[in-house]
Amino acid sequence: MRSTCSLYVDAGYLLASAATRVTGTSLRGGIHVEYPPLIRTLIDTAETLSGLPALRVHWYDSARNGVPDTQQERIGELSKVKLRLGRFGVNGEQKGVDLRMGLDLVAHARNGASDVFFLVSGDDDLAEAVEEAQVHGIQVVLLAVPTLAGKPHGVSRHLIRAADELDSIDGAAIDAAVLKVDRKPEPEPEHALITPQPTPRPAPHQVVAAAPRPAVRTPLDLASTISPVPAFPRQESVLAYSASTGTVAQVLPGYTDHDRLIDEVVRRVITSFLKSACSEDKLELQRARPSISRDVDRALLQDASDLMQLYDLDEGIRNQLRTRFWEIYDKS
Repeated sequence: MRSTCSLYVDAGYLLASAATRVTGTSLRGGIHVEYPPLIRTLIDTAETLSGLPALRVHWYDSARNGVPDTQQERIGELSKVKLRLGRFGVNGEQKGVDLRMGLDLVAHARNGASDVFFLVSGDDDLAEAVEEAQVHGIQVVLLAVPTLAGKPHGVSRHLIRAADELDSIDGAAIDAAVLKVDRKPEPEPEHALITPQPTPRPAPHQVVAAAPRPAVRTPLDLASTISPVPAFPRQESVLAYSASTGTVAQVLPGYTDHDRLIDEVVRRVITSFLKSACSEDKLELQRARPSISRDVDRALLQDASDLMQLYDLDEGIRNQLRTRFWEIYDKS
């Protein structure tokens, strides 16, 4: 059997990291991906680094109930691509993807499927599978998406220590295949474009009777008779700079660095969503309120994990992200 190399691609990692490179947030809806050239880039990179022909690209992603959508079916039809699907959990997180990748790495290593495995992922949970594959004489190389500064994005240090080598995918090739979605403003409804006609004024001899006052008092009438509720003591605000928007905002005392990072993540995701979403997407988001759509919620958690350098976010941070999302979204 001739020597070959194989690729194992965590699509969640690849697309989230590429989106972060292009848009500043991992929201996958904020990018348009040309998959054939992107996968071709991965194959070319692996073949160049190993000096071996690529046997196959194993593409791991999540799908509703494990059933591929139209885009995933097209990816699975590409030359040398094997589609491997997990599913979405109740809260929108990936289920079964890491397990499939780990099992395949170990099984293929035992069978001697290839001499070099290229792993496109940053997940700490794959470290043990990498080490088990190495026991069978397989060389495992990590392929990371580079940040704009050229550093590997979102790769666990434990995984780096387990692998034989860490290399990066060509950033220019990623930028050519992964494009930022920036929708043009949608046209106003036709009725909004009609110039309102002025109301005709009554003739001099015509008497217009005043509208009778309603017998039942309106909430506005009632409100005018109620004494105002004393306000809380005013707190002096301070200024805070947002790197995502380039603006300075006023915040109250007690606004910690933790709060600033939370708000930074939320603003990045909201900015990307508003630029890329159509009116139907925005309406669907509002209909699900107070829940947050799976893609948006996943981006919030992923971006917070990256920015805070926390592999696993506790429930307090998760709840704060989701609460602040709606608070900031309403002001956007």
